[in-house]
Amino acid sequence: MLKQKHLMIAGHRAKHIAKKAHYYSKGPFWFLVGFSITGLTIISLCIIVFQNMYKDTAIPGVYVDELLVSGMSKQQIENIYNDRNTQIENTTFTFSFGELIATASAKDLGIGYDSKLIAEQSLSLGKSSNLLTNIFIVVSSYISGTTLQASHTFNSDKFTVLIQPLKDKAFKTPVDAQFIVENNKVTTFKKSEDGIQLDVTRAQKFMEESLRKSLDKNTAQQFVYEIPAIVLKPEITTEEANSFGIVEEIGSGTSLFQHSIPNRIHNVKVASSKVNGILVKPGEEFSFVKYLGDVSKATGYASAYVIQDGRTVLGDGGGVCQVSTTLYRAILNSGLPVTERHPHSYRVSYYEEDSPPGLDATVFYPSVDLKFVNDTGNYILIQSVVDPIELRLTYTLYGKKDGRQVSITKPVVTGISSAPAPLYQDDPSIPKGTTKQVDWSAPGAISTFYRIVKDSNGKVMIDEKVVSRYSPWKAVFLVGTG
Repeated sequence: MLKQKHLMIAGHRAKHIAKKAHYYSKGPFWFLVGFSITGLTIISLCIIVFQNMYKDTAIPGVYVDELLVSGMSKQQIENIYNDRNTQIENTTFTFSFGELIATASAKDLGIGYDSKLIAEQSLSLGKSSNLLTNIFIVVSSYISGTTLQASHTFNSDKFTVLIQPLKDKAFKTPVDAQFIVENNKVTTFKKSEDGIQLDVTRAQKFMEESLRKSLDKNTAQQFVYEIPAIVLKPEITTEEANSFGIVEEIGSGTSLFQHSIPNRIHNVKVASSKVNGILVKPGEEFSFVKYLGDVSKATGYASAYVIQDGRTVLGDGGGVCQVSTTLYRAILNSGLPVTERHPHSYRVSYYEEDSPPGLDATVFYPSVDLKFVNDTGNYILIQSVVDPIELRLTYTLYGKKDGRQVSITKPVVTGISSAPAPLYQDDPSIPKGTTKQVDWSAPGAISTFYRIVKDSNGKVMIDEKVVSRYSPWKAVFLVGTG
């Protein structure tokens, strides 16, 4: 009982002490509350007075980049950056891709300082509706300064309009390969080609980086940028389209046949279509006349000038040698061994339109041929293309490169001899008093060039001297006696 009584007395004493402590703590608490309210009121009044003082100007300690704008009005700040825009408006941006060029000034592209936004941001500091934020900004600006980054303008729509013509002209759709074989001949062939589109994103990034440099110097400058291309891959590559291991071009040759009569043009088209789409096996010797076949009206040829029995006369198939000459050039450039080739009897002007003499090859079915051996270890596809506008024939050999390197010297012409005097022959089939030229003069000459072919290790595979001897040729005129 005594123990319980002592515990009750102790409890009463503890409560009494707690009440007295609570009573005496009320004074400091309310003093702090009152002090804080008074302080905030005073600070608020100070901020209001401060804001009123700088109602139309930037508060102290405000910088835009490195420019102190404290005490400046909105209009003053705008004027500063409008002047800077005038200084850089003639800055030029030139974008190119190959020969394509597009140029515009900073003014054209809406590039410069956003003077209104800069002024608004400068004057808004320390004047928001949030009291604590205002206090912090005003105090920190006064003590250490507050720096704003100058805002810029850039009209992306105008940039798109500037670049679009380059983008359209440079764009190239990727081409899928086509490879169709019928009766051991490739009837449809199209090499795959990568597509191209301009990397406009990188061009815009360059312009924005250049813009910053121009603004920093506050003076007109010139910036030039070659826009890189993005490669667009085809869905079907040449290698995927065939099982012959044909993946790329290994060599090509061209020749012009401008000023040819219509029948000759027709014959070039016929002969090149026959010697086209040919697959040459590894190790096989290719024969031109094998694929050319008989040359006559019965096989689709027209009458045109040919060399026959020492004369230039009208005959079936004139122009076939334009085809063999062009393929011969492709064979040379591909580094393939030529096993049979014959130059013409005299220099023919057609074969010297885009080449010096000595790079021609005549054929005559069935005895005079053009041959080469496929020593690449892979199939070779022979493909011809006739340009009917430019009157150019192109032969391209496709296969797989083995690293061989081809060096061909420019033909050197020596032993030039004048053409013989013209020959005039009476012809009763032509009316009297009429003269008709049936053959044309050509000087004689010897053409020599060298061809060296090395393998991927630099070892010489072919080292040949090619000599072509052309006889002088006289003009022939028929004189009418009828």
